Amino acid sequence: MSQLNYNHLRYFWAVAHEGGLARAAERLNVAPSALSVQLQKLERQVGHPLFDRVGKRLRLTEAGRVALDYADTVFRTGDELLNTLRGRPDLDRKVLRVGAIPTLSRNFQLEFLRPLVGRDDVELVVRSGSTRDLLQDLQAQVIDVVLANSPAPRDARSALRSRLLDEEPVAIVGRPSHAPFRFPDDLDGAPMLLPSLDSELRVAFDRLTDLAGVRPVIMAEVDDMAMLRLLARERQAFALVPPIVVRDELRAGVLAELHRVEGLAERFYAILQERRFPNPLVELLLPSAQVG
Repeated sequence: MSQLNYNHLRYFWAVAHEGGLARAAERLNVAPSALSVQLQKLERQVGHPLFDRVGKRLRLTEAGRVALDYADTVFRTGDELLNTLRGRPDLDRKVLRVGAIPTLSRNFQLEFLRPLVGRDDVELVVRSGSTRDLLQDLQAQVIDVVLANSPAPRDARSALRSRLLDEEPVAIVGRPSHAPFRFPDDLDGAPMLLPSLDSELRVAFDRLTDLAGVRPVIMAEVDDMAMLRLLARERQAFALVPPIVVRDELRAGVLAELHRVEGLAERFYAILQERRFPNPLVELLLPSAQVG
């Protein structure tokens, strides 16, 4: 059985973090050509290419991303050994990188991540962004999973797969009132807070109101559920949201669920990329559901 050459691994680790041969070679005080030869030896040993060349930069392949995670662990463990012997112990930690679109409920995100929240051995990295940017990061293996309210586009060449996590009802919420709410009549001419037109939920709601012949007065169109929740608290207006978004306000009586809208639902998806070396933390969070 061949032994891993840790000098080669150190060279790879430096190149991955520096983003190129020249800067890594300068940091290691070796010639770029010599560094390139050592990387090639490591790639032959592990049996996979570790980098793709993109312009003048090197981008990690999937195998490279896995190797870097292990290399980080190896060299972090060395640092921990020194810290422990010097009386400064640290904890070995795993990393899960999550992307979430801004329209997604923060309460839902928390419930999804709850099995890992508070674990000393897990670091959670959560970032928000547009669906397009997050899917690009997923394909580049910068993040491990994307949380969204619509599945990923499918085509024959796509390695992206979507897993339905949950389906939440949608309601009209507003300030508590003793008067009965008549749906959809009471929406006609009424001030409303709505998701943006980029939301499938908004498109379905507009279709429903058109068919009913009612025209709410749109006070705000918001692509961030956290902001929609804040506006619903502050404004004398109806809001279209899944109740989970305003769960705390409903419990406190600040807002009331006036009408559960039949036929409308907010769906939550985990979007994954097919990988030979998936992050095992992702599977801990996913229920047994059909991947499509």
